[in-house]
Parts: sequence; structure tokens; C-alpha cells
Amino acid sequence: MEEVWIKDEFIKLGQALKLSGEAGSGIDAKSIIQDGEVTVNDEVEFRRGRKLYKDDIFSYNGKEFIVKNRSESHPTQEYFIPD
Repeated sequence: MEEVWIKDEFIKLGQALKLSGEAGSGIDAKSIIQDGEVTVNDEVEFRRGRKLYKDDIFSYNGKEFIVKNRSESHPTQEYFIPD
């Protein structure tokens, strides 16, 4: 499972897909989500504006991502996705 680090309290699903590198643009993210290809906490999600909070898990294309807040252990990084 990969980590997606955010600086705010939440991130919208479409933004999270772009941040994770799984969507190249907002239009790509919108299509992926509307086609029912993304799950959030094991449930199919069709809203790209769905807010993801710390420890929410989203999945796409066989990959899982967990949302982490920078205040936990990376106080100076805005966004961080390990390789």
C-alpha cells in the first residue's frame, strides 16, 4: 500500500488520484471515477468530490493508497509519495 501525504484536513478523490499519479488530469480522474473503477474504503465511489481524510484508503487499477496527514510525521512536506 502506498501513502499519499496531504497538508490539509482532507483531499478530494479526484485530486488524490492525480497526486498518486494514477490520473494525469482532472478529466482523466473524472472518467475513472464515473466509470466505477475506484473504491474508497472498499466501496465503489462515483463522486470525484468525495472527501478523503486521514487513514482513508482508495484503490484503483490494482493499487491501494492510504491518505496520511503531514502533521503526523512529515511536518515540512506538503505532499509525499514514496517510490
